[in-house]
Amino acid sequence: MEKKIIRQIEKNSSEMIKGIKKIVKMPSVETKAEENAPFGKDIALTLDETLKLAESLGFETRNLDNYIGWAQYGEGDDYIGIIGHLDVVPVGECWKHDPFSAHEEEGYIYARGILDNKGPILSCLYALYAIKQLNVELKRPVRIIFGCDEETGFEDLKYYLEKEKPPVMGWTPDCKYPVVYAERGRAVVEISTEEKNIAEFFAFVNTYFMNAKPNAESLGLDYKSEEFGVNEMRNYKLRYEDGKVIFSVTFSYPVGLTVEKIISTIEEKSNGMEVKCVSHYTPVRFEKDSDMVRSLQNAYELVTGLDGTPVTTTGGTYAKLMPNIVPFGPSFPGQKGIGHLPNEWMKVEDLISNAKIYGLGIYYLANI
Repeated sequence: MEKKIIRQIEKNSSEMIKGIKKIVKMPSVETKAEENAPFGKDIALTLDETLKLAESLGFETRNLDNYIGWAQYGEGDDYIGIIGHLDVVPVGECWKHDPFSAHEEEGYIYARGILDNKGPILSCLYALYAIKQLNVELKRPVRIIFGCDEETGFEDLKYYLEKEKPPVMGWTPDCKYPVVYAERGRAVVEISTEEKNIAEFFAFVNTYFMNAKPNAESLGLDYKSEEFGVNEMRNYKLRYEDGKVIFSVTFSYPVGLTVEKIISTIEEKSNGMEVKCVSHYTPVRFEKDSDMVRSLQNAYELVTGLDGTPVTTTGGTYAKLMPNIVPFGPSFPGQKGIGHLPNEWMKVEDLISNAKIYGLGIYYLANI
């Protein structure tokens, strides 16, 4: 059956690339909320067009008030869920081609969102389409979920979980290969004080953050895990608001450290400044020998012939909030730092390889 699925995906590859380009050409940067468009009209239009594409392939679809939508194959309550996103970061400058032209050159497609994340989630859709065409028997239904607010707040997924039950297993194609069995925790911490204390405030920020090592050594939070690596501070931001100066920092922290420990340590050293956590996602970890992780590892290894030993990531994906899913693809080893840059790209052959891996991943997970 694996060979049949791979052959069908190859047969559909031209149609898949055409469908991906159609959606990638739609600008879907978040704009001001409007009626029936919580993340702006461009994202709402992109979701609508994506669901129409899914319907044209014969899938049942549903739009949850333009927060998020899905396409499904099969019936039942316990479903396999694959979630990616249609929203993209702002374009920026220094593009060689129109960022929404889906320009193809020498086997590469250049476009904002081709990697992050329209190309990969549509590869999942077309992988499921091949399975549908072959009438492959699956024990569980499979749902491809199209998010609309991954880049700015996960409000789409929060809305989804208010309306729908989570999947029993699945993945998000918004990270890297091989299968990622664990993600670090992520906490955004704000430190603030009144303007009259500005000198003391800047002395504190300079000592413990701006002029300090990013592993939080000066704070005494240089925690290290063999699996996850070191605690990292990043994304420093400074602002003035309502008579207060506010410094924010993001901690990407390993399992074993807690957000409570981070907050209490900063409070001890801040001499009465206000310290609060404004956003937090706990670490995510699955056993490397679980059925889900092993099945996805097998799919990756069969298609690529590469070592699929599961890995961890310092990044953050929908897996932070959606239960029972892991990050899985789309970037292959050696492909890093492409998604948010000018001239974002993805190889046509990699899109096809992704679809093959995802096709086998669907087949394996849906039949566990």
